[in-house]
Amino acid sequence: MIEAPARDCPRCPRLVAYREANRAANPAWHNAPVPSWGPTDAPLLVLGLAPGVRGANRTGRPFTGDYAGRLLYGTLLKFGVARGQFLEDPNDGMELLGCRIANAVRCVPPENLPKPAEIRTCNDFVKAELAGMPGLKAVLALGTVAHNALLRAKGIPVARHAFKHGAVHSLPDGLLLADSYHVSRYNTSTRRLTTEMFETAVQALLARIGA
Repeated sequence: MIEAPARDCPRCPRLVAYREANRAANPAWHNAPVPSWGPTDAPLLVLGLAPGVRGANRTGRPFTGDYAGRLLYGTLLKFGVARGQFLEDPNDGMELLGCRIANAVRCVPPENLPKPAEIRTCNDFVKAELAGMPGLKAVLALGTVAHNALLRAKGIPVARHAFKHGAVHSLPDGLLLADSYHVSRYNTSTRRLTTEMFETAVQALLARIGA
């Protein structure tokens, strides 16, 4: 079993305080570290930044409940690594088939921006994901934070592999690290990331790993 943070994980004081404030304001929400989702024998891990306050922090499923999941899950469904229908609800019945989804930071941070110390503290759980996926061939990093967190988890200096949308980095152990801009509303609304850009990156990576 892959190690995951406890519901009341005490590691990051600022995130704990924000969690408690959210619990008081919205007691029906998940308001806890968001677990990874998907089969552990998948060849692909999608690594995001952190839960959104009204998205995964509310629903308890990565990229579910806010805008960010629309492009991600729509693309995964299009290319056959997910099955069903994405309704922005963890009870929508959608399944992940050939991928697993995790975040570099498991708890929602204020203003959706974790501090460097919080990213480092949560990196143990990224390491656990990698160790618990024996068939892993590639990681799709959504944004610079996820890219750097993956390199940290592998013990690789960040300077060796600069983040660049569409790039695929071959790591020393054979794992592929693919980069994409994050599927956030800001990136898509400003067209920093278009549907075509994201689909092209995902399709090319799936072709590389034979998924």
